[in-house]
Amino acid sequence: MHRPAQCGACGSDVLWTITDAGKRLAVNARPDPEGNTAAYRDGTGTWRSRRPTDELPMAPWERLYMPHVATCSARRPAEPPETTRCLGVINLADERRRRGDRR
Repeated sequence: MHRPAQCGACGSDVLWTITDAGKRLAVNARPDPEGNTAAYRDGTGTWRSRRPTDELPMAPWERLYMPHVATCSARRPAEPPETTRCLGVINLADERRRRGDRR
């Protein structure tokens, strides 16, 4: 049986799939009912993936998987970025310290 690949960032097991558009997409190795990607293995053993729609729902041979980028622990920021400053506004004390001013 084919072993799953490892995520280079976090080390989790992933399956590399080919989307309908021909792009590569990593999904978590285990099926997930909360996922939004239907994946299956074709006759050559290649993992294929697509987004199920109302017009083209999941087929019996497909399973739902979660895209790995949505759950990769290495790609998520540890803490939310600071949002208290407005764009284009600087803290003068920080700027003076950076320049070496003593005022």
